[in-house]
Amino acid sequence: MSSQSVSVAGRTLRVSNLDKVLYPSTGTTKGEVLTYYVTHADQILPELQGRPVTRIRWPEGVAQDHFFEKNLPPGAPDWLPRVTVPTPGSSRGRDTMTFPLVTDLAGLVYLVNLGSLELHVPQWRVDDDGRPQPPDRMVVDLDPGPGAGLAECARVALLVRDRLEGVGLAAHPVTSGSKGMQLYADLEGTRSSDEVSAVAKALAEHLEEEHPGLITSRMTKALRPGKVFLDWSQNNGAKTTICPWSLRGRERPQVALPRAWDEVESAAAGDEPLTQRTLDEV
Repeated sequence: MSSQSVSVAGRTLRVSNLDKVLYPSTGTTKGEVLTYYVTHADQILPELQGRPVTRIRWPEGVAQDHFFEKNLPPGAPDWLPRVTVPTPGSSRGRDTMTFPLVTDLAGLVYLVNLGSLELHVPQWRVDDDGRPQPPDRMVVDLDPGPGAGLAECARVALLVRDRLEGVGLAAHPVTSGSKGMQLYADLEGTRSSDEVSAVAKALAEHLEEEHPGLITSRMTKALRPGKVFLDWSQNNGAKTTICPWSLRGRERPQVALPRAWDEVESAAAGDEPLTQRTLDEV
């Protein structure tokens, strides 16, 4: 069936090409992708709430071309919430983009039906009047270099967790669905993105000094083999990270999945490997 009308959260939507294979290596279809997002809407919607959503779209599946999309696409329904904000990264702050806001299941299904496998969001939200607010979380991205993997990320994650706990912040681990992990720490929303970035950078640099054989805080690729790059720069107000519970456009339908600390501790100790899970393993 090429398309069909469905009722979602009080809206009538047309979903199309449900039998199209989006992940050839696993045979995962668009219908299965939509089912995943509907099934886990209660988990992902709170993560998306109030955050402008950047999409990475694979309309023909992950073996074909993809593209980033920030502005709302032409023909977006009037009922889809949106926010117009200064263009992220603009040096003058005069240009704007209009992003979708996902507040309910209908908005989520609409974007996913367009082939939006990946949903990316900033560390800040907008208020009810659409005004960007200070970041309400800090993120540290753990990116393993050649020769390192999730086991090394787990070891580093524990070091970051302990350091954050020392200043009263609780970290939450997420396996990225790609190679590494992210650690998120909730904030009170009283500091600017620049201030949060400075704190994250200092944290990464201090841990690099203490564990130079395991950690690098610098982007230079030549420094990464066998180490975990602590990317503090994702706290920049113009940048986004993969939304927890989002799928990834990789060979397999892997999920950016929140994890329990006991899983991370087990992997760091070498007891039970930490793996990137796919949508049918969640």
